[in-house]
Amino acid sequence: MNPSIGRIVHYVLSAQDADQINRRRTTGPSIAERIKDEQWPLGAQAHIGNRAEEGQHVAAIVVNVFGPATCNLQCFLDGNDVFWATSQLEGSAPSTWHRPERE
Repeated sequence: MNPSIGRIVHYVLSAQDADQINRRRTTGPSIAERIKDEQWPLGAQAHIGNRAEEGQHVAAIVVNVFGPATCNLQCFLDGNDVFWATSQLEGSAPSTWHRPERE
């Protein structure tokens, strides 16, 4: 199967991906403290979710295809944010995508 736009695949997070995701996230108590100190901008959106880890598989949708195995993906994280994985190859190692396993 060649990837096509709109297809759902699994993406394997790398350590760099996980660091990038975790760095931009915050927590409810942290937001409350910043609101109390008037340091949280009115209308700002917070990225909150469970910790991302290297090797974690996440659902992703193919948003662009560059060949038989290279895609841009919007990865759905365990939180209220997404991760854009660009120019990723098909595979099973971190920083690659693959077809969902059948149970």
